[in-house]
Amino acid sequence: MLLRCVWANRFALGVVWALGASAALADTPMQPGGADLYQTATRLMEEARFNEARAVLERLLQLQPEHAGAWLDLAVLQCNAGRGQVAESLFTTIEQRFTPPPALQDVINQLRSRGCDSPAPAGMARLQVGRVHDSNVNQGAISPFFNVGSGSNLVTLVLAPEYAPRSDTGTAVSGEFSRTLPGGTLGFAQFQARQYDRLPQYNLNSVALGAEHPWQLGSWTVRANGSAGLTTLGGSVYQRQLQLQLQATAPLGLPKGWELGASGGWTGVSYPTLTGFDSRLWESRGLLVYRSDDAFLQASVGYALDRGDAQRPGNDRSGAVLSLTGRRRLAGALVGELGWSYQSWHGQQAYSPGLIDERRRQHTQILRAAVTMPLSRQQAVHVELRAVRNRENISIFEFQGKQLQVNWEWSLPH
Repeated sequence: MLLRCVWANRFALGVVWALGASAALADTPMQPGGADLYQTATRLMEEARFNEARAVLERLLQLQPEHAGAWLDLAVLQCNAGRGQVAESLFTTIEQRFTPPPALQDVINQLRSRGCDSPAPAGMARLQVGRVHDSNVNQGAISPFFNVGSGSNLVTLVLAPEYAPRSDTGTAVSGEFSRTLPGGTLGFAQFQARQYDRLPQYNLNSVALGAEHPWQLGSWTVRANGSAGLTTLGGSVYQRQLQLQLQATAPLGLPKGWELGASGGWTGVSYPTLTGFDSRLWESRGLLVYRSDDAFLQASVGYALDRGDAQRPGNDRSGAVLSLTGRRRLAGALVGELGWSYQSWHGQQAYSPGLIDERRRQHTQILRAAVTMPLSRQQAVHVELRAVRNRENISIFEFQGKQLQVNWEWSLPH
C-alpha cells in the first residue's frame, strides 16, 4: 500500500535525496552497465513489477555499492514485501554510509513506525461467462469442390454436406488464476469451456498449468516460462501440449515506455487419437513493446519450424509469424482492444503422394476487436468479435469464420 504512495512522490524524494547524497556519489565512478541497470530498475518499479526491480537493484549494488538511490529503492521494496529485518538492515546501512538529510530521514522513520507488515501473496483471478455465436464451428471448407490426383488422373469431387461450414450458438466459460510464489516465480492456471447448443460433437474444453520466473542477466531482463495443457473435443481427449519459452528485453535506453526484445520457444503437441500428426514446433521472434498508463502496444515478427513424424502428411513445414496487438483506454473506463496475427506454413513434401500431390501452402490471418465496459471495481461486460481467414492451395483445407462473444467478467485484482 505505502509503496504506491512513496512511488507517487518518488521524483520529489529523489531531489531531496540527491542534495544529501551528491557528495558521496561525486567521487564514485560509474561502473560499466550501472546506469543501464538503474534505468531498468526504475522502469520496472513504474510498471509495478517489483520482484524484477528488486533483482535488478541487487545486481546494481554488487557492481556499485555506493549507489545511494539504489539502496533506498531496495529498502522500500523490501519493506513493502514484508521483509522487515532485511529492510531495517538496509535503512541502517543508508544512515551509516550516506547520512541522509532530515527530510529523507523522516521518510525512513515513517516506514519504520508503520512497520513492514507481511502482505498477502499477490494474486489475480478472473472468470468470464457468456454466449458465443460461431459462423463456422467445424471449420468447414469454403468450396464444396476439391481435386485429387494430377495430370490425366485429375478428378474433381464434391465434399459431403457435413464438411460444409456449420454455424451454432453456445455457452462459453473461461477463467484464469495467478499467484506470486516465493522467489518471484509466478504460477498460473487457465481453463476454457465451450458448449454448443446443436453441435455437441464440437464442444471444446481446455486446461493449462504453468509458471514464469524473471531474473537479470547482466543488464538484460529475462523471463522463462513453461506450461502443460490438455484439450478435449466432443468429450474425448484431442490434444496434449507442453510449451517452454524464453523472453529477453534489451537495455537499449529507448524512450520511456518502449522496449525491444526477443523470444524463443519450443512446443510439443501430441494427438492421442490421430496417428502421425504429433509435432515439435520451434519459434523465434523479435518484439517491440510500448506501455503507458492508458495504452499498450506489442508488435512481433519471427520464424517458425514445425517438425513432424515421418508419416505425417507433408512432413516438416516452416513459415513466418507476425502479430500486432493494441489496447487503449477510450472514454472514461471503457477499454478497447485490437489484434491482428498472421501465420504462414510451407510443407516440405507433397501432402499425400498419389492422392494430393501438392505441397501444402497455408496462410492464416486472425483479426480481433474487443471492448470492455466496467460495471464496478470487480465486474465488467466484455464484447469480442473475431474473424479468421485461412487461405490454402489445397481447397479442402480453406475455411473462414466469424465469432461474436458477449461475456460477463468478474475479477479479483492484485
